[in-house]
Amino acid sequence: MSGSVQKSGNHVKGLLITAIGGLFLTVDIPLIKLADGNAWSVIMVRAGLTFIASLVIWAVWSLLTGKKQTLIPGKTGIIVALLYGLSATCFVTAVFNTSTANLVFILALNPMVSAILGWVFLKERPSRATFITMFFMVIGVLIIVSDGVSSGGWFGDMVALLATTCLASAITISRTTSKEMGLAAIIATCLPCAVALYFVVTKTGYQINDVKWIALDGALILPVAFICLATGPRYLSGPEVAMFYLLETILAPIWVWMIFQEVPSTATLTGGAIMITALLSHSTWQLRKHRARRKAFA
Repeated sequence: MSGSVQKSGNHVKGLLITAIGGLFLTVDIPLIKLADGNAWSVIMVRAGLTFIASLVIWAVWSLLTGKKQTLIPGKTGIIVALLYGLSATCFVTAVFNTSTANLVFILALNPMVSAILGWVFLKERPSRATFITMFFMVIGVLIIVSDGVSSGGWFGDMVALLATTCLASAITISRTTSKEMGLAAIIATCLPCAVALYFVVTKTGYQINDVKWIALDGALILPVAFICLATGPRYLSGPEVAMFYLLETILAPIWVWMIFQEVPSTATLTGGAIMITALLSHSTWQLRKHRARRKAFA
């Protein structure tokens, strides 16, 4: 009985931690736009600062706990870090090889891919509520991109699909261990940093007009987002964690609207409203379910 109560409490903790990570991630795009630089320079500074921040967090954490924390826990940690890094690198590649609408739609498949991988390899059959929520969130994304999907290059679409699969795989593998994977996720940013550095040195040169915004993004926003989202699989199923990544699809256009007066289309507002409603309904249902369970045990 006490074990069930603890499991219920951990699930609520997981929802809160993952929601914080998803919300932090939503300001990534506005900060990139505020920095006003060429793509590879922005990616280089953004990923490089995130990597440095991960080392600082590791050092401070080790000092505060009096114990040297593990950056990448074992072979599983190495695999998870490589998957996160490959996903980030594929995402960057896809940005330049397919349309934004295509990319957003393909990335929105993350919860479905996570659900399938978890079901097949971990025997974690998603609940009916999770299936229903995923259905409505996919509907929301379809509405958002309905007036913007264009025929991007097949290479870019395939790379975007690989990015989604790698991210879902990292989430699924993280579910197989109780080890802390938060630092492994942000250490992996060294891969897109290296790719961007190559292009800055050999192709585009360095150009960022307002570096403080991308510094804030790389040094604070992304580390918090990645740590929280990578910690989520310790407490939540893969599809539940993956759904919080979609908060960026929902809220980023709203922040851009508020800051840059770029008015979202009716399709974006309608699809976003459906996705927010579905996600909030799912989280509220989960919280009530676990509270009722704790009361019953009490």
